[in-house]
Amino acid sequence: MDIDKETQKKIQELQILEHNLHSLMIQKQAFQLELNETLNASEEVNKTNDDVYKVTGSIMHKVDKVSVLKELEEKRNILELRLKAIEKQERLLELRAKELQEEAKKTLKSKK
Repeated sequence: MDIDKETQKKIQELQILEHNLHSLMIQKQAFQLELNETLNASEEVNKTNDDVYKVTGSIMHKVDKVSVLKELEEKRNILELRLKAIEKQERLLELRAKELQEEAKKTLKSKK
């Protein structure tokens, strides 16, 4: 079967979209993992009545519990925003990929 250039272009764009979707999923997983770690750290800091320490580079130093909780809360907010942005981008890419698939299928069926 001979595929015209426009259909080839749509198929190629679809492959690029699928690659981008895969990359987004990897980023999303990394951010979700980091968010879980941040939530767990925040929970542990809240539970403890002991001193709180923070590792910076290769140095561990004592820090104020309130400032650590504030820092973890800010990190949580940033990660949640990033996840929302990735999810929005993911939905848009999935929608475009679905459109391209339908267009390519119609073209291929009409060629038969």
